[in-house]
Amino acid sequence: MKNRKDEHIKYALEHRSEYNSFDDVELIHSSIPKYNLDEIDLSTNFASHDFEFPFFINAITGGSENAKKINQKLAKIASACNLLFVTGSYSAALKNSNDDSFQIVKKENPNLKLATNIGIDKDYTAGITAIKALNPLFLQVHVNLMQELIMPEGSRNFSEWENNLKEFVQNIKIPVILKEVGFGMTEDTIKQGSEIGIKTFDISGRGGTSFAFIENRRRENSLDYLNNWGQTTVSCLLNLKNYVDKVEIIASGGVKNPLDMIKCLVLGAKAVGISRTILELVVKYDVEKVIKIVESWKNECKMIMCALNAKNIQELRNVKYVLYGKTLEFSIQKI
Repeated sequence: MKNRKDEHIKYALEHRSEYNSFDDVELIHSSIPKYNLDEIDLSTNFASHDFEFPFFINAITGGSENAKKINQKLAKIASACNLLFVTGSYSAALKNSNDDSFQIVKKENPNLKLATNIGIDKDYTAGITAIKALNPLFLQVHVNLMQELIMPEGSRNFSEWENNLKEFVQNIKIPVILKEVGFGMTEDTIKQGSEIGIKTFDISGRGGTSFAFIENRRRENSLDYLNNWGQTTVSCLLNLKNYVDKVEIIASGGVKNPLDMIKCLVLGAKAVGISRTILELVVKYDVEKVIKIVESWKNECKMIMCALNAKNIQELRNVKYVLYGKTLEFSIQKI
């Protein structure tokens, strides 16, 4: 019998997004810098925690032997680079008491900055179980409506989602982050979540892993016309300009390199989650090489910030930029 998590990994690596919204954003260069490279500060804060770097390894996988091996590699990289690591949905472990594809990461890396993830379709007690098992810094609660709709065995009952989220907020003692899975969040979702009590949102826009594409590969009758459903990461950030000082925005979805990371921060994100890009690296290279690449990312972020005359994440908000193409068209239409 095929493992759904292994299929997710396989098809995530197979998918190629046909459009990159980050290419539609041009940052305005500054020729005479104010700061030396070693003065650039990459630190940030969200979900009541300080982090040395503004990017992290976002929820990817768990729930199979292959996923376990990937999580082991990701955790080693995160630990060596002092990055936050968020596991994939803990739901898989709830179904199998012998599953150690999540616990192994903290067992092998006791000082790891760790968080975890659970679906909004679950009762808050599932979140408590995950917290007891992993002792995470925060809990992501993910929303994946279009994935569920396309998924052959997906849920067809959604009326409890909002109430479930309320109960997560009321009963979970650590910070709760509302996370999309690649379809993007708009102002209406942020407003709805804020009213419930959510303070941090991972908008996870279109452009990276497409769970519409993944689930369509698993269907007999593919609904591939829905593969590009949702809003891009950049469009979501532009749409949420009025919220960046009211809530904490985390950007993810299609982030491929440090320039994409900096563009997210310029557009108001407090941090940037990396999933597909890091998954490709750990599948292609050994852990030591990936560590070198990630360490280089830190310096590259500083280089770009230096060329933008931004000493820290807050100053990146002052950087000027120009928009092109589909992203420009989106930005001039209020949704």
